[in-house]
Amino acid sequence: MKKRLTPMHLRRRDILMAGSALAALPLLSSLPVLAQTPADTKIAVVGSGRLGGAVGTIFAKAGYKVMFSSRHPEQLKNLVADAGPNASAGSVQEAIAFGNIILLAVPYKALPDVGREHGAAMKGKIVLDACNPIPSRDGEIGNEGQKNGPGETTLKYLPGVRLVRAFNSFGARSFATEGHRSGEKIGVPLASDDQEALKITEKLVRDLGFEPVSVPLARGREFAPPAPLFTRALPVSQLKKELGIQ
Repeated sequence: MKKRLTPMHLRRRDILMAGSALAALPLLSSLPVLAQTPADTKIAVVGSGRLGGAVGTIFAKAGYKVMFSSRHPEQLKNLVADAGPNASAGSVQEAIAFGNIILLAVPYKALPDVGREHGAAMKGKIVLDACNPIPSRDGEIGNEGQKNGPGETTLKYLPGVRLVRAFNSFGARSFATEGHRSGEKIGVPLASDDQEALKITEKLVRDLGFEPVSVPLARGREFAPPAPLFTRALPVSQLKKELGIQ
């Protein structure tokens, strides 16, 4: 015999359903940007030099909202003008608060300072790490990055971020000129152990007209200095061959 629901039962059921809906709200608010359009995705560029400026500009022209940052954001007026209406400029603190994805393109020796000053605000966000350890420029941390792995070392100074090694393997000029080229696309190697962040980054790479080639974070050293793949913009089939990917 089917049990009849009394008003008390109905009220209890409604309360439980409401509680379940409230519990789900944090999950809904943290849905990956993979499901969003470029206009919904906000990218902060920390390090708006040649590489950060070039890649950030391509993102802006692809429809993404981009905030370039600097200790002196007033000096970024020309960069913002070139990037178009989707671009703006602000302080590093403002950019990190603005972005749900952070393109980090600073000299490797700056990572400890970035971590001390902004690490707490970056926790939980996807960080596209384009920083390369170069001992002749970066000193001891450059040696550390090459010895222990660039991604692993970045995580030491930025614990809690969702790290993807990306946009570090070749220069600004290739990123500016090789996207959406005819024929076989240029491959962009990515390295991460965060599968969701990796999928999101793969979509970003494709939106810029390149083809992602993904490996675990430990293999990120294979396309960072002094590895032979560093600085080489290769067609995707050749990049996969070099990385031993079928």
